[in-house]
Amino acid sequence: MVKLVSLKKSNHFKSALKEKRRHTDFFSIFAAKNFIKPKNKNILQISFVMKKKIGNAVKRNKIRRKLKAIVTKLSKIKGAIDSDYTYIVLGKSKAYEEKYNVLYDSMTDCFKKINK
Repeated sequence: MVKLVSLKKSNHFKSALKEKRRHTDFFSIFAAKNFIKPKNKNILQISFVMKKKIGNAVKRNKIRRKLKAIVTKLSKIKGAIDSDYTYIVLGKSKAYEEKYNVLYDSMTDCFKKINK
C-alpha cells in the first residue's frame, strides 16, 4: 500500500513547480524528480492545492477529496504513478461539478504523459 505524504516547505513547492506540468480543465499537475529521498519506497510525495477563489471551504474540500481518492486508486495500480517524482495537484472549480469517471480518465492520461 502506497502512503501519500504532503510537501511541507515552500522551497519544495517552488522546485516542484518548475519542471514538468500538465493542464486540464479540472486540474493541473506539476511534477519534479524527487529532491527528498524517501526512507521507504511505498511513499508518494504529493500535495493537493486549491485556490481560495474557487469558493468556500466546503467546495474546496470536496474537490480535494475527489482528486485524492483518484490518486489513491491510481497508486494501487502498478506503473500508473511513478513514485520517483514529487507531485503537486492544483484543483480547479470545474472539478466540483464533474463526474468521478471523467476526472479519473483525465488524471490517468495526465500521469501517463508525465511519466513518459
